[in-house]
Amino acid sequence: MIPPVPGEALVANYWSASPDHLLHALGASELGLTDVEARARLVRFGPNQLRPRRRSGWLSLLLAQFASPVILLLLFAAALAAMLGQHGDTSIILVIVIGSGLLGFWQEHGAARAVEALLARVRVLATLRRNGAPVDLPLEEVVPGDIVELTAGDVIPADSRLLESRDLYVDEAALTGETYPVEKAPAVLPPETPLEQRSNSLFLGTHVVSGTGLAVVARTGRGTEFSLITQHMSLGRTETEFERGVRRFGYFLMEVTLVLVIAIFAINVYLAHPVIDSFLFSLALAVGLTPQLLPAIISINLAHGARRMADRRVIVKRLASIENFGSMDVLCSDKTGTLTEGTVRIRSIEDFEGKPSDRARLYAFLNAHFETGFANPIDEAIRADQPLDVSAFQKLDEVPYDFLRKRLSVLVANQGRRLLLTKGALPNVLAACDWAESAMGHVVPLDDVRASIEKRFQSLGGEGYRVLGVAYRDVAGEVRLSALDEVGLTFAGFIVLHDPLKGGIAETVARLGELGVRLKVITGDNRHVAETVGRLVGLCRSNVLTGEDVRNMSDAALVRSVESTTIFSEIEPNQKERILLALRRAGNVVGYLGDGINDAPALHAADVGISVNTAVDVAKEAADIVLLEKDLAVLAEGVREGRITFANTLKYVYIATSANFGNMFSMAGASLFLSYLPLLPKQVLLLNLMTDLPEMAIAADRVDEDLIAQPRRWDIQSIRRFMIVFGTISSVFDYATFLVLLVLGVSPTLFRSAWFVESLVSACLIVLVVRTSKPFFASRPGQALEWGTIVVAVSALVLPYTFLGPLMGFTSPPFSLLLVLGAIVALYVATAEVVKQRYFWHGSSR
Repeated sequence: MIPPVPGEALVANYWSASPDHLLHALGASELGLTDVEARARLVRFGPNQLRPRRRSGWLSLLLAQFASPVILLLLFAAALAAMLGQHGDTSIILVIVIGSGLLGFWQEHGAARAVEALLARVRVLATLRRNGAPVDLPLEEVVPGDIVELTAGDVIPADSRLLESRDLYVDEAALTGETYPVEKAPAVLPPETPLEQRSNSLFLGTHVVSGTGLAVVARTGRGTEFSLITQHMSLGRTETEFERGVRRFGYFLMEVTLVLVIAIFAINVYLAHPVIDSFLFSLALAVGLTPQLLPAIISINLAHGARRMADRRVIVKRLASIENFGSMDVLCSDKTGTLTEGTVRIRSIEDFEGKPSDRARLYAFLNAHFETGFANPIDEAIRADQPLDVSAFQKLDEVPYDFLRKRLSVLVANQGRRLLLTKGALPNVLAACDWAESAMGHVVPLDDVRASIEKRFQSLGGEGYRVLGVAYRDVAGEVRLSALDEVGLTFAGFIVLHDPLKGGIAETVARLGELGVRLKVITGDNRHVAETVGRLVGLCRSNVLTGEDVRNMSDAALVRSVESTTIFSEIEPNQKERILLALRRAGNVVGYLGDGINDAPALHAADVGISVNTAVDVAKEAADIVLLEKDLAVLAEGVREGRITFANTLKYVYIATSANFGNMFSMAGASLFLSYLPLLPKQVLLLNLMTDLPEMAIAADRVDEDLIAQPRRWDIQSIRRFMIVFGTISSVFDYATFLVLLVLGVSPTLFRSAWFVESLVSACLIVLVVRTSKPFFASRPGQALEWGTIVVAVSALVLPYTFLGPLMGFTSPPFSLLLVLGAIVALYVATAEVVKQRYFWHGSSR
């Protein structure tokens, strides 16, 4: 429910109030609100959002670092130990836990702020009248009483009442399920008018297809019709494969941890070890085993990747889509502005005989001059080519372009003559014609020249030109123009358009191919133009499916055909989504690059929706990733950065399942045959914290070219195998260390000191091994990771000899023992390197 406003009854049924009464009830005028009024209403009604935006404040983000059940249990146990008099150890445990939490908070807070700054660059804006002048503001700042100016491609920012309109058509499919755009116009309707018949109202969740309008906002955010419909629905997008994999991995480790902790605690109690120490030790092991840093590492890594991608002019709106972007193996795109420059030029306007036609040029110019739909480069090119003085003509009516008719018609008057002028895709214009006219004014039946028109059409298309048709007929009397009037027309001529290929586009397409990304062109152009462009950009041996072919195929047949098809031509907007779903069912990770009004469903259907910053609002809002420049070269750079981010994210997963996991298992096993704990709880926590420090630098690590060259996907089975293989190796050398220490008959304190050093140094060095499939000495890590590893390894060696050593329960190991430990670590690293090469060689790679 929305809060009460002045004139609440009128606002509740805003479609039934007169415009003057509604404006009065809302305390508004057609000049718009002032900034002061708007700020007050924003405080009163809240942001224009279906759900409050999840923007974590620093306090909630900080507290979230300690929200893990394992951490809470550990803090509870530490408090219990303090009550029993173990104040020293308790204080150290608390310091380590708090330090670890602060480290995660610092990293995540910085990542969150960076992502917010990036998203601000591609926000969808609404054009509002404030202080009597139009201004573009974020959708969240729209309030009841705002005056909204609308044009084709705009999203409707809130539930509103039309004050003015001109040929306004709105797509309400998301709200009512209506397939075709519906016309909107100012009117006063009865209060009982159902939602789908409120032709004077505009609703959040819909968008303008054509025309212009002026409206006053009546309801925002959770008071809108769209909010009422979606309250019981999930508004989030489908979980990505990466998110699902991370979640499963976390659950798997948590299950292993739970079983291990319970078993270790029970056995230690059975062996008569102190209960509190056993409990703290079990929980400390759980901290080491559970991937509590995984969310932080992923957030940091994805945010770091998003910043790098922004440097390449690629803005990531949804961080989890980076994985899909990197694993994308099929990219679907239109050709206009992507393969071509997107700057349409007029080559010629000619009659059916191929001769220049002044009449066809005039009719095309009038059509382009008077149309009020969405801005498009074709009409701009017609108007700019040879400007004509059409002041003697008066526009009477218009039937806007739609993607089913593929025609646009205007009705004009001149010296008492009324002319219906139609322009559009040539086959669709010819379908409405009965006659054809030459440049000399000779009119003949269309069927007499249809063959020559088709031949000319194919010839121009084969040369890469796009061809439209223009037609006309006289109209008698007063008429309310509709699409039904587009009959009995006379074909006036061809409009021949040229959109040059982008410089270097063939090399860019080849580069995408080298990255393992196959380009598929989905265009509304005819097959001749599409085939020619495809050939010129290097899409050799291109199989072509037309919109008619797609329409006549079953879903199963389409899945079989899309793999071998490179060009989809003469495609209708509602067929794009079907093509993308077929490609996904065929096992591909599919990206779709779109910027048009009709691209939103396809952007949602793709694994990763890609748009451009100059796109219409509805496309930009639906996209996961926004390019600041519509250029495949920019996208190719983004793909590389996406793969780098994904590769670095997986590195942490592999590291967490090798040395760390093996060390924790080793400690758990050692506690069963030793008469004392192999490490004290505070030592386990310190080991875990120091191991995490260099891993924080993984986001900035270098990535080998072989990990970028081809798409890669999340594979939980491979991770599980990696954990078993390398976790086992880690444990084998841990037990070798235990055996050496037991043979030497060291004291419990020296045992812990020596094994802490060996465990931490080996964990640091193994990071350098598992981060690459190459020999570790052949792939240099990033500077931050390299120095982080060195600093932590040196700290591990020095710590027992400092004043902190006794505080942590350590003693100074003799130099001879350090040499023995060094030999074990060297043998461990060498063994892991050999096994790694065999592991990747046999195809179980990442």
